[in-house]
Amino acid sequence: MERLNDKKTLGALISLLKVRRIDKYIIKKFLGTFFFCILLILTIAVVFDFAEKIDNFMEKQAPLKAILFDYYLNFIPYFGTLFAPLFVFIAVIFFTSKMAANTEIIAILNSGMSFLRMMWPYFISALVIASFAFFLTNFVIPGANRRRMEFEGKYYRSSSRRVTVESIHRQVFPNINVYMGSYNPISNRGMNFTIEKFNDSNRLVSKLSASSVLFDTALHKWTAINYYIREIKDNEEIITRGSRIDTTLTINPMDFSRDPGYVGTMTFRELNDYISLLRLQGSDELKLFLIEKYRRFASPFAVFILTLIGVTLSSRKIRGGIGMNIGIGLILSFSYILFQQFASQFSLKGSLGPMLAMWIPNLIYAVVALVLYRMAPK
Repeated sequence: MERLNDKKTLGALISLLKVRRIDKYIIKKFLGTFFFCILLILTIAVVFDFAEKIDNFMEKQAPLKAILFDYYLNFIPYFGTLFAPLFVFIAVIFFTSKMAANTEIIAILNSGMSFLRMMWPYFISALVIASFAFFLTNFVIPGANRRRMEFEGKYYRSSSRRVTVESIHRQVFPNINVYMGSYNPISNRGMNFTIEKFNDSNRLVSKLSASSVLFDTALHKWTAINYYIREIKDNEEIITRGSRIDTTLTINPMDFSRDPGYVGTMTFRELNDYISLLRLQGSDELKLFLIEKYRRFASPFAVFILTLIGVTLSSRKIRGGIGMNIGIGLILSFSYILFQQFASQFSLKGSLGPMLAMWIPNLIYAVVALVLYRMAPK
């Protein structure tokens, strides 16, 4: 008898979640409006971006083929996925408000379908968009960003923005620390170079000091110049001096003078590997890359939250009409983006953890979504 009841419950659940004609209608409206909005806004963004940069393109004689295929073909997916939650919100507000104005929402609820069941096709559409955005952000957009940044460095802005970096501290291997007073990316030379090696008891075993260190771009090796090595064995010190000696380090000059946009050129696997390396090195850049990692998870999840907020806001017919709903929706969506930026800055320059910083806006707006859901017409 209990097994029979379980089968009936499972059958009822499958019947409830089965995609019906009205679900297909809402999914078609949702995805169609979303892609129309994203196409319209991307077209406007490309026009304004081209108007801003045309002087640089002409001055540096950028080929038309490079502008179209190396820059804008890679600019469009980057911009689209960056603001995908905003485009979803606008799309939901727009077509749901129109359905409410045409009393379609009232007809759906009067037919016996609950408001929660009406949300089912919305979440199917949100799942499609969130999955697509997650895949693009982690596996497609990084390569596109790399090509876009190469184009910008060549035809839009100088890639020589890198400046001398001061006071570099890295842990290159367990118990092995590297110090550099300063590093110049133009000459690939570091000053006041030191390598310290410790044993498991955290006692100094050896220390190499050099007036400068030079990176060989052909051999990918570091050469210490005017060095001396101090080794401690059995409570005795052994001093070795010389003019030049090669060293093998797990650091690259780009680690000191990397473009801030470099974080967006890494695939998910590359990002995880680089975060592990930064943890080993004790780098100050770790927070920046952790924020990017957690943002790639939090942003697709925001699609579901903003979808729920959009539906609950726009499913009721109000006196202000579609314009009022779109206005409220834009205020909420832009406040979400602003809140996310504030949280990331608090994490970078404060004590707020990167994961918490990226998920705080989602948690707060999830509460807002649940409150609005309880107030929605049932």
